[in-house]
Amino acid sequence: MNLHPNCWNEYSELKSVVVCSPSLLDVPDKKIASYVQWEAPVNHKKAIENHEHMVNGLKDAGVNVVNYDTYLSAEDLVLHRQLINRVFVRDLACVFGSCIVPGEAGTTMRRPEYVTSHLLFKDWFDEKTFSIKDNNQSKALEFGDVMVLNKDAVFINSGVRTSIDSIEAIKEQVFHAGFSEIGVIDLPRRADTLHMDMNCNAVGEGVFLAKSYMRFFPVKIMMQGASKYMMMEAFLNRHGYEVVWTDEITHTVADINFLNLNPETLLISTKANKKIFKSHPKLKKKKLVEVDVDELEKGGGGIRCMTLPIERR
Repeated sequence: MNLHPNCWNEYSELKSVVVCSPSLLDVPDKKIASYVQWEAPVNHKKAIENHEHMVNGLKDAGVNVVNYDTYLSAEDLVLHRQLINRVFVRDLACVFGSCIVPGEAGTTMRRPEYVTSHLLFKDWFDEKTFSIKDNNQSKALEFGDVMVLNKDAVFINSGVRTSIDSIEAIKEQVFHAGFSEIGVIDLPRRADTLHMDMNCNAVGEGVFLAKSYMRFFPVKIMMQGASKYMMMEAFLNRHGYEVVWTDEITHTVADINFLNLNPETLLISTKANKKIFKSHPKLKKKKLVEVDVDELEKGGGGIRCMTLPIERR
């Protein structure tokens, strides 16, 4: 694979991204959707059309899109095509600088896709870049809970799907990758706070959009050999971000689960509440590229959840 992992923030020009096409199964009714913790029934044909819209939006922006399930064996695909959450690739791994750290599923339902994708990544990357053993001490580590702020700091939520023990287990890998601080927040355990990126997101350089309730939460700052506490806004200010607090979130996934294509451009859902992007002078300048992912969002994840950035310029 001609992929060169390099991610030091959430907003530099996106060059390469990994995705996975949706499952071939329908989620036929509200009762089953509730059992699998989805928001609504999903038609797989519509979901596949939505995914193609998203992939085309990425390609139109000049991004190299790698659909990892096209590299799986026929034997692996028998099971993999039936994994309804497989489209949410963000959780599988994270590029910290030039290293890729594998995640660990926070629910048993998602474990098969983690194993399958990690075995594939093992073939794609050398041991120095990606070690399949690096999650051996992790119990629950889903990277929808991680924001790479800049070359100094990352921001992680210890919540429903990511444990504090797992954060402790990977912190030396993060420091070794070149980062000096890990900010850890502990958000409420609720369906609408499943991952950090359902509550906040970096909006280009120096602007961070967050639900207003988060202003009340302290952040534990882990450093090599030390730690301290700071409120969330102070932590983000410390790393050059102005926080835009918002109460305008009407759809948790569509509104805030967007992807930075470059410092000026966001890939957003057609369902997103665009009033959010008019609430601050810097946000008004953003170019918004809209794609219809409504059917996919019924699974409880959005555009950011469905994309795993590998390389940013």
